[in-house]
Amino acid sequence: MAKRESTSKVVGVRFNELGKLYHFDASNVPDVKPGDYVIVSTSRGRELGQVVNRPEKPPRPSEGSWKKVERSASARELVMQRIWQKREQEVLDTCRAEVEQLGLEGVKIPKAEYSYDGSRLTFFYHIEGDEKIDLKKLHSNLRKAYRGTRIELRQIGPRDMAKILGGLGACGLETRCCSLYMTEFSPISIRMAKAQSISLNPEEITGMCGRLRCCLLYEYKLYVEARKNLPKRKKRVLTPMGEGKVIDVLALKKAVIVQMEDGRNVEFSADEIEPYEELKNLEAKAQQSCKKNENGGCDCVEN
Repeated sequence: MAKRESTSKVVGVRFNELGKLYHFDASNVPDVKPGDYVIVSTSRGRELGQVVNRPEKPPRPSEGSWKKVERSASARELVMQRIWQKREQEVLDTCRAEVEQLGLEGVKIPKAEYSYDGSRLTFFYHIEGDEKIDLKKLHSNLRKAYRGTRIELRQIGPRDMAKILGGLGACGLETRCCSLYMTEFSPISIRMAKAQSISLNPEEITGMCGRLRCCLLYEYKLYVEARKNLPKRKKRVLTPMGEGKVIDVLALKKAVIVQMEDGRNVEFSADEIEPYEELKNLEAKAQQSCKKNENGGCDCVEN
């Protein structure tokens, strides 16, 4: 059976291979399909991007309506884009030399990027630490060096810096996850490490960027789901060997380590234990007289 093509007027577009996915209204080019290159209108001006998909249920725009896909990119524009891209390393070296000459210590320039038509040149920079550095002189010198081209300086964070530079991952992978396939960064918190019983040693949970490792997110949902039916640490439980206290939770095994009254630590699966406090509360409730029939002979039934 032939696969039905999407009738959505909205398309997802990326401006580089591992870039964020943006959505645009493709009403002007109804025949555009994934893999095609298009010219779109953005807050920074016209951009050349590649259509990635045509979602059946596109998201709603945060405000107003989606910006338009103006038209399909021409073969000449694709060639010009590659020509400008070949010049990026040259201008990057020039900018780095300018930074060094101005004595802007702590300023790192990992990437220079031309727009597809060469009308705009963006330098991405990162400042180490929390120090504020004035880059007006750098911007002025770059404008003089590349007259006729709009110069932009865009600050990026440590994670974006690590993504651009690439390199060996902390786990041993030849390429860091952020440089290999990640298109967006998700919020990471220390809570995610705690939920997975990972050591809070900074060397073990911090990535090359100096921030919490993105991989802490990968199995977090599995641990949260698995822990729903398991008691927390320090909770008292009843086991086939008697009463004890939970000292560790093995979420993925759906088991816990219980410290017994005699000091032994024993592993039990979730179906082998009962919550001590709940059982005691049920026993106490069962021993209470019924409010309807205080003299006994309760005839009420709880559903």
